[in-house]
Amino acid sequence: MRPFRTSILAACLAATLGATAFAEPGLARADEPSWRLLDTGVTARLRGLSPVSGAVAWASGSEGTVIRTVDGGRTWRQVGPPGTADLQFRDIEAFDAEHAVALSIGEGELSRIYRTADGGRTWTETFRNTEPAAFYDCLAFADRRHGLALSDPVDGEFRILSTSDGGRSWRVLPGHGMPPALAGEFAFAASGTCLVAKGSHAWFATGGAAARVFSTRNLGRTWQVADTPVPSGPSAGIYSLAFRDPRHGIAVGGDFAAPTVAPDAAAVSRDAGRTWRSAASEPGEYRSGVAWVPRTARTALAVGPTGSDISYDGGRTWHRFDTGSFDAVACAPSGACWASGEQGRVARLTW
Repeated sequence: MRPFRTSILAACLAATLGATAFAEPGLARADEPSWRLLDTGVTARLRGLSPVSGAVAWASGSEGTVIRTVDGGRTWRQVGPPGTADLQFRDIEAFDAEHAVALSIGEGELSRIYRTADGGRTWTETFRNTEPAAFYDCLAFADRRHGLALSDPVDGEFRILSTSDGGRSWRVLPGHGMPPALAGEFAFAASGTCLVAKGSHAWFATGGAAARVFSTRNLGRTWQVADTPVPSGPSAGIYSLAFRDPRHGIAVGGDFAAPTVAPDAAAVSRDAGRTWRSAASEPGEYRSGVAWVPRTARTALAVGPTGSDISYDGGRTWHRFDTGSFDAVACAPSGACWASGEQGRVARLTW
């Protein structure tokens, strides 16, 4: 697993909307979404993304980059922790314009967590991994206090960090409630959404030996695991999860090494992740990020390096609306949706 993960990390560092069978309440069928690109002033690959509102958003990525806007993306400020140019901030979770938690990925001590309470003017390192076999991929918060972070398997089990004080401190949860990982199974640090949380529920997705979804109802103390129809392989599996509520979920993925061909690489769950069914029509290409659009019942977005897709029926069918490259997509509770990716690309969704 490690040689593959190292090669993927190196590769990442180097680097007509159709009619639908269902009309989403509040969105006319004639509405066609599009991305409005914003000038961030950076060239880093931004795989971490956390919009707070239509005005406030944070993004993070390669070369220790963390950027923030408070005016809807008109201006951006680099606010990353000092002395971290060798780190890859693949995930960031923001609570408002001042408070955010950022995760850097990698083996051993490259996996770290930083927290700011003043808009990035100062940062505190609140976790540094000391387990050589651990590789932290993503983190998620259920609310402002309770969060989890996911590592690839250590001694045959996925490892979970937990915080109950907003990221000020972290502890490794006992592994006795975690089903064993398969040999060669791991998670993808592609968009900060291999792990998601909602209330007391959380889910994480895997690839490699199998594309499976692990779920918990008690914020990580015990877990169940479910098979999915998404194909897996050395660089294939589920790259991103999104749950609209504790029952309705979407999984997307594919093969990072073959981004233009991804059959059956989207699936949906209606029972809290216990079972998964292939989408009736999937994006058909590798997708690294997926998000529900708030204030709608069934609208979702998926993005990847070859384009963006939208679903109006809860992930059952997908339709391409953009061919630009993005790695991550996320929506604020207000309904404002953002995307980020290579060469400092950040965009706002418009209708």
